[in-house]
Amino acid sequence: MSIVTFYRDDPNAPKPTMKAHLGANVILTFDGKLLLEKRRDSNLWGLVGGGVKPWETEAQGIAREVYEELGLRFQPAQFRKLKVYGEPGRIAAYQDGSVWRMVIVVFALELDQTPELRISKESRELRFFSKEELKKVEIVATHSDIVEELFLQT
Repeated sequence: MSIVTFYRDDPNAPKPTMKAHLGANVILTFDGKLLLEKRRDSNLWGLVGGGVKPWETEAQGIAREVYEELGLRFQPAQFRKLKVYGEPGRIAAYQDGSVWRMVIVVFALELDQTPELRISKESRELRFFSKEELKKVEIVATHSDIVEELFLQT
């Protein structure tokens, strides 16, 4: 059962009830494939990442999230900042009634060897997808345009 619904530029999306949420996600690739996680909160595929803590830089946040969600350690400087997605129509609505406007900082990291991944409690599955395979995958609305622009069109 889904505990969150994601919206992007949807006129039927609920209005935010919380302050804007700063998140960091990563286009994490190996051998020309993109790593996605099947999220427990929505049972949809999404980019690895999450919220940036108030005391962290964006790069520190993505380094921490990659470790928490995958068990892989990288220094913040190893991540390359690609783009910020901050338009107001990027919304996450939770069962508890909280509705967040999401501002997402996207980083890139290309792995040079096969990683040994650990699935966190936030994920059901981790998988690398080719560009062709991604055409058949349901990606959360708040990440689908990011994947399209920063991975599929490159």
